[in-house]
Amino acid sequence: MSNFPLAVSNITVAIVVVLGIAALIVIVVLWQFVSVWIQAFFSRADISIGSLIGMKIRKVPMRVVVNTKISLVKAGIHEVSTDDLESHYLAGGKVANVGRAMIAANRAQLDLDWKKACAIDLAGRDIIDAVNTSVDPKVIDVPQPTSSKTTIDAVSRDGIQLRAKARVTVRTNIAQLIGGATEETVIARVGEGIVSAIGSATSYKEVLENPDKISKAVLAKGLDSGTSFEILSIDIADVDVGENIGAKLQADQAEADKRRFQAEAEKRRAMAIAVAAENRAKVEENRALVVLAEAEVPKAMADAFRSGHLGIMDYYRMQNIQADTSMRSSIGDGEQGDEKKS
Repeated sequence: MSNFPLAVSNITVAIVVVLGIAALIVIVVLWQFVSVWIQAFFSRADISIGSLIGMKIRKVPMRVVVNTKISLVKAGIHEVSTDDLESHYLAGGKVANVGRAMIAANRAQLDLDWKKACAIDLAGRDIIDAVNTSVDPKVIDVPQPTSSKTTIDAVSRDGIQLRAKARVTVRTNIAQLIGGATEETVIARVGEGIVSAIGSATSYKEVLENPDKISKAVLAKGLDSGTSFEILSIDIADVDVGENIGAKLQADQAEADKRRFQAEAEKRRAMAIAVAAENRAKVEENRALVVLAEAEVPKAMADAFRSGHLGIMDYYRMQNIQADTSMRSSIGDGEQGDEKKS
């Protein structure tokens, strides 16, 4: 019986120790919420302990949400609630970036509410860069340094090639940032406008004398329509004279005409050769007919002898005439040969 009080005291000590450890654990767990709540309370962020516990259960980083809420409140933006911050995080957005963008837009007096900012962020756009560009315009090089082309090449009406570089100053159009065309569209439109402006110039000298004509003509076309940017200015950074494209095209055309005429002449020559060959064939054909006809003469003479229509004296007379004709022909040919030699 003497050991019973000692056993009771040991059990009491064990229970006290267990309760102490449990209380310490509870205090440590609650302290992470209490410390954040105290920070929000003294910052007038209006966040309850229950909201912080709910964030922990929903696996929402409460410090990110609380810090963003505090920053918004200190900047005078009270319409954004804790639920709005949580919803944007759970939707896959970047809460801290949207909060900083809202504060920057509020300082710059830009028309940017929370829903629009969240939509821009969820669309994959850099909301902070968009707001910064709205306040501090940026310069875009046309063409871009990373592209394969280093200049915008165009040809004026007199056939001279000009190579231009432009610098476009733009700022973000917050109202059209969602669904608006990107920076690449602006660059393509400006390049197209430069080509059109140079192509409409009567002479390349006009462009060299007044490069601002190109920028004014391009700027007047409203190239920022439907884009996420507002074009403030287009400046021609450099204009160089390239090749004489007109003369080169004329030379190429002359060479093509030359080859065409040569081909036509060769065609006519081939046709003439074919006609000459055809005529020679006809001559040989006629000669063959003559030979055949001459072969019929002895037969006709034999028939005349047999029928009595031709006598022997007639035959000798005919032979003498032929011999006389041959002699005269040979004499004539000899005289013509002497005249040629002389």
